[in-house]
Amino acid sequence: MEEVEKHYFTYNDIHRTVKKLATEIQSSGFIPDVIVAIGTGGFIPARILKTFISRPILTVGLSYYDENNQPKAAPEKIQWIDEVETKLKDKKILLVDEVDDSRVTLEYCLKELLSHKPSEMVVAVLHNKKKEKRGVIPEGVAGYFAGEILEDEWICYPWDAVDIDEQELAASKQR
Repeated sequence: MEEVEKHYFTYNDIHRTVKKLATEIQSSGFIPDVIVAIGTGGFIPARILKTFISRPILTVGLSYYDENNQPKAAPEKIQWIDEVETKLKDKKILLVDEVDDSRVTLEYCLKELLSHKPSEMVVAVLHNKKKEKRGVIPEGVAGYFAGEILEDEWICYPWDAVDIDEQELAASKQR
């Protein structure tokens, strides 16, 4: 079996990428009312974004991959926003996730959020993989920001590391 190429990131790498994203979002003139994080990967980037774009964070939980990291037939809601109508209707939403891989999860979440009639919606991802996407960004989404564009390789985020020292070492070796 062929070894999958891996790309390792440190927390510092992530912080720098989020800061760059925040600058791009602010420069665009988009000022969200609320940040919505897709869990679990979007939690940490959304929290770092809050440092630069001081807005409340709401979270949604979606499951698209099984225990073997294989895609399911469709994303499933695990957790959703309470009192969604009052929190999203006529609001400017910044949707945050860590990676745009197949785009299926983003499409699902965007369609769900758009059904609650926000005034404007923008997407921010840390990493967009250069590959054919199965999902699409629906009409009604006003903007898309990606911190970095990467080849289609396995991304190893620091929050997934069992041994953070090994993660740091692997990230420094690939530089």
